[in-house]
Amino acid sequence: MEHVSATAVIDTAGVVTGWSEGARRLTGYTAEEVVGRAARELLAEDPPGPAVAALKGTVVLRHRDGSPLTHFVEGCPLAGSDGTPVAYVLTARPPASREPSVAEQAFQQASMSMSVFDPDQHYLRLNDVACRVMGVPEEALLGRHFPETIEDAEHSRGFHAHLRQVAETGLPVRYESFTGAPSLNREHAWSIEMWPVRDEDSGEVTGVALAAFDSSNQYWARQRLALLNEAATAIGTTLDVVRTAEELVELLVPRYADFASVDLLEWVLGADEPPTVLEGDIVLQRVAHGSGHEGTPEAAVRLGAADTYHASSPPARSLRNGRAVVSQAGEPEFISWVAERNARAPAGRSFREGVHSMLAVPLKARGTTLGVVVAVRIAHPDDFGEDDAVLGEELASRAAVCIDNARRFARERTTALALQISLLPRGLPGQAAVEVAHRYLPSGSLAGIGGDWFDVIPLSGSRVALVVGDVVGHGIPSSATMGRLCTAVRTLADVDLPPDELLTHLDDLVTHLASDDRPDEGIEVAELGATCLYAVYDPVSRRLTAAAAGHPPPALVLPDGTTRLLPLSAGPPLGVGGLPFEATEIELPEGAVVALYTDGLIEDRDRDVDHATEELCRALAARTDTLDDLCDSVLKAVLPEEPGDDVALLLARTRALGADRVATWEVEPDPAHVAATRQAATEQLAAWGLEEASFVTELVVSELVTNAIRYGAPPIQLRLIRDRTLICEVSDGSSTSPHLRRAHAFDEGGRGLLLVAQLTQRWGSRQTGSGKTIWAEQSLEPLDF
Repeated sequence: MEHVSATAVIDTAGVVTGWSEGARRLTGYTAEEVVGRAARELLAEDPPGPAVAALKGTVVLRHRDGSPLTHFVEGCPLAGSDGTPVAYVLTARPPASREPSVAEQAFQQASMSMSVFDPDQHYLRLNDVACRVMGVPEEALLGRHFPETIEDAEHSRGFHAHLRQVAETGLPVRYESFTGAPSLNREHAWSIEMWPVRDEDSGEVTGVALAAFDSSNQYWARQRLALLNEAATAIGTTLDVVRTAEELVELLVPRYADFASVDLLEWVLGADEPPTVLEGDIVLQRVAHGSGHEGTPEAAVRLGAADTYHASSPPARSLRNGRAVVSQAGEPEFISWVAERNARAPAGRSFREGVHSMLAVPLKARGTTLGVVVAVRIAHPDDFGEDDAVLGEELASRAAVCIDNARRFARERTTALALQISLLPRGLPGQAAVEVAHRYLPSGSLAGIGGDWFDVIPLSGSRVALVVGDVVGHGIPSSATMGRLCTAVRTLADVDLPPDELLTHLDDLVTHLASDDRPDEGIEVAELGATCLYAVYDPVSRRLTAAAAGHPPPALVLPDGTTRLLPLSAGPPLGVGGLPFEATEIELPEGAVVALYTDGLIEDRDRDVDHATEELCRALAARTDTLDDLCDSVLKAVLPEEPGDDVALLLARTRALGADRVATWEVEPDPAHVAATRQAATEQLAAWGLEEASFVTELVVSELVTNAIRYGAPPIQLRLIRDRTLICEVSDGSSTSPHLRRAHAFDEGGRGLLLVAQLTQRWGSRQTGSGKTIWAEQSLEPLDF
C-alpha cells in the first residue's frame, strides 16, 4: 500500500466534519461517506487512553474493504473566538517501524537537510540531517504546522512564504538564505530548493518537498574575499598614519571581530630608526581601536597611550616571529593575557568579559615591522581558525603598506616643511618705506608641501623690494628650487635691477637650472618653472614699480577703502624663455596697502577664480587694528577649510619720506664747487640735529662728488636722505660704475672709495635711466616712526 498522509477534521462531539484526499486514498472512504459520521466508526479498535488525551499516538483504522491500517496520528486543536477548542485536525501517517526501502534509506541518509510538507505546511517527513538541524526527533515534528516549530517567526517568514508559494503555484523554487536554526549556535548560509509533490493520477499538488544544503563554508569564503576587496579601497584613503589604522579597525569590526586594536612601535610615529631586534617586553602606542559597543569598553588602554606587551603574550610573540598568532580560551597564555589586560583596565571595568578567542597579527611592510593588530571575539560564536589567520595576515599586510606609505609621506613632508620654513625669512627687517605682515600656510593635501615663498628686501635709497613666488611641484625638490630662487632674487636685488630686468635674469637662471638638473630626461623646462612677482616701492617718490612672471597681480587697498587689482602684464612663467617682461609703475598715497599672494589663496579646483578674487578684495577692505589682524581676516574669509595648495600672503602698508627728510642739490661739474656742496651738506645735518655725523658725511660727500665730476658726466646731483640710516647719494649721467681697489704705496689716488667703505655701514651703485647713482649709508640711532 502506498504511503500517504491523511488529514481529517473532527468536532468536539467526535463527528467527522472534514476529510482530505489523502484520507480517501488511505482508507478508501470518500468524503461523502464519512463526513457526518462518528469518528469512532472508522477505528478497527479503540486507541489507548493516553494517546487520545494527548491527541498523539498510534491507532488502528478500518479500511473500506475491512482490512486494518496501523497509523501514527497527531491532532491539533482549532480554537474558537473564546479560545476554547471547537474542532481538531488529525493527521495520520504510516508508522516508521516497518523495514524502510532503499529509496527511504537514501532519503534518510542524505547529507543535506530534506523535508516533506503537506499543502498546508504540516510536516510529513524529515530525514536525519533535518532532525539534527531542528534539534528534535522526527516524531516531535510530524503533523505539526511549520510556524509552530520555530520560536522566531520573523526569522522563518521567508521560508514559510516559499512553502506556500510552491503549494499554491505548483512551481519549484530555488533561493539562498542566511538564517539560523533551533539547534545551531549561529546563522548559516543555506542553498534551498523546494518542489511540488503531485498525485500521479490527478496531478494535484499533494505536498512540498525541499532540500537545504549548508553552504556556509562557501558563504564565508565569499565574505572573506569581499572583505579583501573592500580593504583595497577602504584602507589608505589618506596619507595619515592614525587615520589608516582607524580604517583597518572599521573594516574588522564587527564583521570579523567584536573588538580590534592597532598598536604601533613608537619610532613609526617619530623620526627614530626602527629597532634591529624586538626582544623582551615590547612597548607600543595605541593609535586606533574600536568595538561593537559604544565607548569601546573592551579597551584596556586609551588612545595615544603607551601599551606594554609582555614577552610571552600573543601580540609580542606575533611581533617577534612575524606571523599571526591565534589564542583560545583555556590556553595558559590566553588566560595570562586576559588577566594582564584586566589588571590594566580602568577601575570598575572588566576587560573583555566573555572573550573566547583572539588573533594577533604583525604589521609588516617592506621587511620592517611597524606594529601589531589584535582582534578579539566575544559575541561572535566561532573561534578564530586557520582561515581567519590567513585573512588577518592579508589584511594586515595591506594596511601595513598603507601605514608605511603614510609614515614616509609624513617624514618627507616634515623634512620639506622644515626646509621650506628655514629658507623663508624668519623676521623681516624694519623698514621706513613700508609696514609689513605675512603668513605662510603649508598645504595639507596629499600632494605635499609646495614651493611658495615671499621676501622683503631693503634696497638703496630707503626703497624696498616686495617679492612672492611659487615653484611648480611639491615636496623636497620644490622647496630646494624655491631656496635657489630666493637666493638668486636677493643677489639680483642687490645689483638693484629694475623689476622687469630682474625677472629676465631670473628666467634665464630657471632655464639653466632645469637644463643642468635633467640634461637627458627630455622634460620640458616649463614643467619645472615657477611664477614670481617682484615690486619695488620708493618712499621718496611714493611710486611702486612691479613686474610679474605668470603670477597673479597684487591687490591695492587705498586709504579710503577702495580696493582693486593692479593692472599688470602677467608675462610668461619663469623657465619659458624668449618672451619679455613688462613693468608697471603707479604712484600710491601714504597708507595704501599692497597685497601680494600666491595662487593657492584664490585658485582651487572647486572654486571660481574671479569669485575668489572678489572675496579677497572685500576681505582686504575690512577695518582691522593691525596688518597681522588683516592677514588673519583675509585667510579666514577667502580660504576653504582644507586648502589644496600652499598659501603665501604678504601685506605692505606704504609710508612716505617727506621733504623734511630729503635734501637735494644740483652740482656743477667743477671741482671748485665741491667745498660749497660739502658745506651745504654739513648745514643740512645740523638742521636735522645730526652734527655727530658731519665729519664722516663731509668725507663721503667730498669723495663721491669729486669722483662724479672727475669720472662721470653731467648732470650731477647730491641727495641726503634721513631714514633709519643716513643715506648719501651722488648721481651723474655716466653709466660707468666705480669699483673698489687697494692703492699701492706710491699711488696718488685710488683710496677714496676704500675710505668710504671703511667709514660707512655699506655702499654701492645702481644704474638709472639716465646714468648711475653711487650711494653710502651711515648708521644712526633708531628713530621713532
